[in-house]
Amino acid sequence: PTLILLGSAELIIFFLALFIALSLSRRYGAFMDRAVIALAPTSAAPAWLYGLFLIMIFAAMLGVLPWGGMVETPPPPSRWGYFLSLLKHMALPVSAMVISSIFASIYSWRTFFLIYSSEDYIELARAKGFSSRALERRYILRPTLPPIITTFMLMMIFMWMGAVVLETVFSWPGICRLFYQAVQLSDTPVIIGTVVLFGYLLAVS
Repeated sequence: PTLILLGSAELIIFFLALFIALSLSRRYGAFMDRAVIALAPTSAAPAWLYGLFLIMIFAAMLGVLPWGGMVETPPPPSRWGYFLSLLKHMALPVSAMVISSIFASIYSWRTFFLIYSSEDYIELARAKGFSSRALERRYILRPTLPPIITTFMLMMIFMWMGAVVLETVFSWPGICRLFYQAVQLSDTPVIIGTVVLFGYLLAVS
């Protein structure tokens, strides 16, 4: 469950931020560019804080999305019904993680794209007649991938650390909520096991 939740949020953040950052690097100084710069400090707030506001709006006030959990109780009998229920329950926690990270990701990656866009070899390639898409793919996106992927992995580590509270807020039955429950019950073997697992995840990242 933790991999489903965090993996979905990370993939959405990565590709959405990449697409928007590339688009903003072509429109430096435009309204959307300035709006992203202004909204970048909102990423300082953790995902669970945005989650509380989303629960208050969409679950308590509007009643269109569930308060928490992974699927309905009892779970739908069909696979399609189970999948739809899973998507409905993932909407709020995934949205909270996306909101908490998307603007900072766009801002930092847009900066990388702007730096590489001003290089001399970009002007030479543009003079040779390369299209804007080819310039982005060959000469801008490729050399910026190492810092982008590094930033992405660091962001993933940060989200792992905050997922303990997020999963508890949304009653998501993942390993982070298991860790929180083990701390409350002083269940030492489970605490040690989850800490070791987080250590391996950190090392792999």
